[in-house]
Amino acid sequence: MRLALPRWSGTLAVKAAVFITVMCCALAALLGVLVHVSVTHRTVGEARDLALSRLEDATTAFEAGDTLGPGAGVDPPGLPAALRDLAVAGERGTMVAEHRGRPTMWAAGPADGERSERGVPPAGGRGRALAVAVDYAQSARTIEALDNAILWSSALAIGATLLVGAFAVTRVTRRLHATARVARRISAGDLDARVDDPRTKDPTRPQDEVAAVAVALDSMASSLQGKLLSEQRFTADVAHELRTPLTGLHAAAELLPPGRPTELVRDRVAALRTLTEDLLEISRLDTGRERLEPDTEDLGAVARRVVRAATASSRAPSNGSPGTHPITGTGTSAGTGTNTEVRVVREARVETDRRRLERVLGNLVANAHLHGRAPVVLTVDGPVVTVRDHGDGYPEYLTAHGPQRFRTEGGAKGHGLGLTIAAGQAEVLGARLTFSNAPDGGAVATLTLPHTPPPETVPRDGTTPPGGRGLPDGAARRAAGSDSS
Repeated sequence: MRLALPRWSGTLAVKAAVFITVMCCALAALLGVLVHVSVTHRTVGEARDLALSRLEDATTAFEAGDTLGPGAGVDPPGLPAALRDLAVAGERGTMVAEHRGRPTMWAAGPADGERSERGVPPAGGRGRALAVAVDYAQSARTIEALDNAILWSSALAIGATLLVGAFAVTRVTRRLHATARVARRISAGDLDARVDDPRTKDPTRPQDEVAAVAVALDSMASSLQGKLLSEQRFTADVAHELRTPLTGLHAAAELLPPGRPTELVRDRVAALRTLTEDLLEISRLDTGRERLEPDTEDLGAVARRVVRAATASSRAPSNGSPGTHPITGTGTSAGTGTNTEVRVVREARVETDRRRLERVLGNLVANAHLHGRAPVVLTVDGPVVTVRDHGDGYPEYLTAHGPQRFRTEGGAKGHGLGLTIAAGQAEVLGARLTFSNAPDGGAVATLTLPHTPPPETVPRDGTTPPGGRGLPDGAARRAAGSDSS
């Protein structure tokens, strides 16, 4: 099983701090070991040379029958047994050992006349060892002080390096966080957001990878903003220019004599007028020109009024042509509202714009009848309203990315505008509209209303309202890729 780490451990600053700490510790340990080994080898070597020199003097005095110097003696007490055995065997050697509670450097050699052959003790019995003891306490204290100095200096060096490294990494991560915040603002619809990294404005300064990312993000935002504004202007201009000739065409169609051809012409003119009005509404949603007129409403009453209005309508309303998921059966005709059941699980009073709320619910009910199967159920459960049909459900692209205008699949009729308008109006209301499929079949649209409406926003030069609202949340993504089909 993979060890679950806390989320903060995945940040770049933590990873950099851990890396710097590990590398500093490894470097400090390596240098400390090298210095310790070098100094210890030199200190022990000096003490060994001193002990052997005194042993040589003691051996000369012993052979001459003179008095031995201080610290020298034959088989002195405290002489390590291993060193004595080496000396009795005819060899000279040194060893550090505790003697009377102090570290002592011992040097020992044979003390019986001529040295015996290597490994063969002198004849006549057990030999003797001539040994010299040299105080090793000062050398031991020097090595201990050196080890403490290495530890303290390593700790200070690691701490200082960690602070400097953390400061340097924090400067980079702060710029990365700023870039990420701007990216989130752009994805939320604020197309005026820019990173504006100071490094990118000074060509004499070296450009790092963070500056390159900032420049790329700013360029992408500017390009996206230009394309979206051009698309919005084109949609609005086309819809606006079509209204005048369509009005005349509608008046002319009314003057035609009764008959089947006249009915067909009037039906197509009405459909074209509906499409034009939908395009105008989408253009207003894209530019953030919509303004709320909030009032306190009972959701149950609004739901029933929407169903009654749809039932009383003698034609398919303009908001019922979304084309979002394929036709799966005969069902009821779009917009009639027949067989639409209203269930009020829990009544709720919310402050919202009634006209926009009815527009959203009407589009959802019409879409369910046009592209799903009966029965269609509209459920009110507190501030949550769901519209469900019993067809094949929404296509995968819609549940994953939301409705996209002019995109249909499976031979479905419509222009993909009904759910696009519903999603845009829901965002103006400050509500959250999601699309999913029921486990036992059928499409489910869920509208979650806020307790209070969002603050009104006024567009700035027809593009972005003050406060950075811009396009409603998600509208930028739909406008960027929704007209591809």
